[in-house]
Amino acid sequence: MKILLLEDDFDYKNSIKDYLESLNYEIDDFENGEDALNAIYENSYHLLILDIRVPLLNGYELVKNIRENKNNTPVIFITSLTDINNLSLGYELGCNDYIKKPFSPKELKYRIEQLIKSFYFSTNESLIKLNDDFSYDILKKELSKNDKIINLTKKESQTIFCLIINKNQFVSIEKLRCEVWNEKFINESDIRVCIKNIRDKTSKEFIKNQRGVGYKIERVS
Repeated sequence: MKILLLEDDFDYKNSIKDYLESLNYEIDDFENGEDALNAIYENSYHLLILDIRVPLLNGYELVKNIRENKNNTPVIFITSLTDINNLSLGYELGCNDYIKKPFSPKELKYRIEQLIKSFYFSTNESLIKLNDDFSYDILKKELSKNDKIINLTKKESQTIFCLIINKNQFVSIEKLRCEVWNEKFINESDIRVCIKNIRDKTSKEFIKNQRGVGYKIERVS
């Protein structure tokens, strides 16, 4: 899962980044709003964690910009602001959650996990049921069948996550290239090999495909 972090306090930013990376999140960090905004349009992120008072383009302006351009990536504001008018403005612009400074790393962890579950999986549960007795643990990012964990490579795990969050919808090769391979040049055959390897570890019907459309994993819940 890829997260953008915008925080202009160098030490604070690095401490958050180090902690989230220890939880196996992939973090791109920025110290000003303009660089962060450019990165959002150049890359694909699953979550934006934004300080409000940052140079060049503040957090409010950044969220206003992306929402006007139909980008609905979930946003958590981190801020020392406590005035109700400031908090209201953030929600009106389209943020999903606030966390007030100072906060403990575990509080941020739980806020992220709850937002992931509610936004991408429409549930408060951690375990998603899939067809053929497979299940996926949202927080641990583990795939299992009948409580037996299936060993996956990093790319296989990222591919499964991408397919599951797009609930019962076909995901194109281009979207997989963007979200799993970060838009790096990679042949379609390499993506198909990754899909085949997942099927070899699960079943031929675990990932369905439609020629010219893409791939999907069907969710029961």
